[in-house]
Amino acid sequence: MGTRVAVNQVLRLAVRNATISTRCPRQFGRYYPQSRWCCSFTNQATQHSQDLNPPSGIPVTELSLRSFIDMGFTESQAEQIYESLANVRKGDSAKHILPTLTALFVLGLNPSSVKKCLEKCPELYTIKEAQLQQRISNLRKIGLVEGSLQRMVAHYPRILTVPSKRVKNVVMFLKEKCLFTSQQVTDIIRDCPAVVLENLDQLEYKFQYVYFRMVVKQAEMVKCRLFRYSLDEIRCRHTFLERRGFYETPDKKGQTTIINPNLDSVLNVDQDTFLAHVAQTSAEEYDVFKRLAAREWQEGELQQGRTEPDSDDEDDNDDDDDDREGKSGYGKRRKK
Repeated sequence: MGTRVAVNQVLRLAVRNATISTRCPRQFGRYYPQSRWCCSFTNQATQHSQDLNPPSGIPVTELSLRSFIDMGFTESQAEQIYESLANVRKGDSAKHILPTLTALFVLGLNPSSVKKCLEKCPELYTIKEAQLQQRISNLRKIGLVEGSLQRMVAHYPRILTVPSKRVKNVVMFLKEKCLFTSQQVTDIIRDCPAVVLENLDQLEYKFQYVYFRMVVKQAEMVKCRLFRYSLDEIRCRHTFLERRGFYETPDKKGQTTIINPNLDSVLNVDQDTFLAHVAQTSAEEYDVFKRLAAREWQEGELQQGRTEPDSDDEDDNDDDDDDREGKSGYGKRRKK
């Protein structure tokens, strides 16, 4: 209910900031969930205002401190947001402020969550409305349902700055190269959204390490949220246990002479718990091992030439290439 009120307040502000002298039709007072209509109407209103009033050097769509309070932000929150927009209002991104706020409210976020999103990722102000809406739509197509989608965006708003093509490439990669099911991929994106920014070669190496060296299946990887951890964190703890005799790579029949700890107890615990209950050693010994192992692995990677520059940068204009992308997106990547 609070979100609906906030959206209606944004709509009213769009009209008021456009300084239209004529009365709006009655249907514009209703709640419309489509933010595209909201921004389209705002643009029309802005154009009408520009026709009525000569340009004064100040954007018509600029929001005042009172505007944010009317949207549902507290006075303190409104002041913080208003101050954070100082640089945005001076640039070309000023026209995206209102559409961005509207899109976040329509998504279902409350004022507090919207404020946190903008603090974590001020780049959201620079994204065009069409791109923002398409990226949200694409996340829904992946399988993120209401509730999960909002929580993920609130936790990691940077996901909305990633082009849809890049997200699709990662989804396709996880399905075809790593053989995760569609539901497992949805769970990975929901619990580990930063995975969409990883280099795909490094992502593949991480998966293969856990799958072949540790002999862990996909279901367990998803359950313990494997992709929240870096390759160095995974490899360091696993190798340390292996050299201390607490972890064995199963033979061809899948058998070991000891019972290996599960992946959750290796990764999803803090270092003190890991050392006390799993590795059964001191922090000093582990610190020495980490330093030596880091040097050893770095030298090995340089010799093998596995360390390569990240070539996964995406053009932000590629959001519209939905139908043309297909499998060609990562098909050109280096095969191991």
